[in-house]
Amino acid sequence: MISKRLTNPIRKLSESGKLGGALLILATAISIYISNSAFAKDYIAFWNGHFHLAGLEIPILHSINDGLMVIFFFLVGLEIKREVSIGELAHAKKAMLPVVAAIGGMLMPALIFAAININDTHLLQGWAIPTATDIAFSLGVLSMLGTRVPFALKVFLTALAIIDDLGAIIIIALFYTEGNNFHPLFLAGGLALTGFLFVMSKNKLYNEYVWLAAGLVIWYCILESGIHATIAGVLIALTIPLNKIKLLEHQLHEPVNYFILPLFALANTAFQISAGNIHGMFDTLGIGIITGLLIGKPLGITLASFVAYKNNWCSLPEKINFKLILGAGLTAGIGFTMSIFIANLSFAEGMTLETSKMSIIVGSLLSGIGGLIYLNRQLKKKQGAASR
Repeated sequence: MISKRLTNPIRKLSESGKLGGALLILATAISIYISNSAFAKDYIAFWNGHFHLAGLEIPILHSINDGLMVIFFFLVGLEIKREVSIGELAHAKKAMLPVVAAIGGMLMPALIFAAININDTHLLQGWAIPTATDIAFSLGVLSMLGTRVPFALKVFLTALAIIDDLGAIIIIALFYTEGNNFHPLFLAGGLALTGFLFVMSKNKLYNEYVWLAAGLVIWYCILESGIHATIAGVLIALTIPLNKIKLLEHQLHEPVNYFILPLFALANTAFQISAGNIHGMFDTLGIGIITGLLIGKPLGITLASFVAYKNNWCSLPEKINFKLILGAGLTAGIGFTMSIFIANLSFAEGMTLETSKMSIIVGSLLSGIGGLIYLNRQLKKKQGAASR
């Protein structure tokens, strides 16, 4: 039987975001420190090296980004299905605010980045980098403010981040598929097997061993098709019966947030800080990413929410106003995990990628600090007004 603690996944996710965010910060700090110490050469070489399995040489970095991160995307897919089926996104009026806010929060950073880098077609490949929101970090910031934060604001930010993740998944599928290596037969095979799982699920024939075996085949087909392998995680998640989702979320929450994501941070922030990538943060690439996260995110989220409200497309949740939505928008500028993931798809190894990662870290840090300070002041004002 599923325990009572599983009955509200959003509350559980918001309450546990603090530890997940702390581990990501720690992993990032450790990785950057070692990458710039006397052990830098060996440390960076390790993540770019291989391990041997069944006579095969498997790249360590790719096994994390194309393998383990599939489990992260699987968890994201479960959250999307649950929210759309029975959660905050199941009712059109309730769903409209975070949906519109998320769209605005993706469009504005992309437009800002593109405007700043309009004259460089190579750098324009990174237009999607500042569109992402890291759920763990964003909710971690809210959790630092304690019970003063209205639960409705946490629900809004969680729903927004989930829709943002869905947007990122669509962006990856549409814009980061390798055209020269696209193999439609593999894609057709993966989709056919996914369809088979849908039929099995609809007829209540769920079996975890069948799903695991089929999931591995779907992952291989998507990987070989040229579409990024992590899309397989989302496809498989959407076939899971609704009554199994809460339990799977519970089982995957700790390994994903306390092992896979910190490991991703360790592997993908292994770069040396140099005069070149520091200078790059003040060039169009760095400015585009930092401005997109720090200004584009809150501006897009707040403007889109305001337009939706004024046109009566949605209603504001109780105890929520546009000042708090702006604060949530600031914390949504913490792109980190997904932004780094998209940066890896946008640029090859080298100075451009390293500059992107540094800019993501700086932009996310500024967004987190800005959101924390701003929301703290707004909540204090709100408490003061209520006590009068």
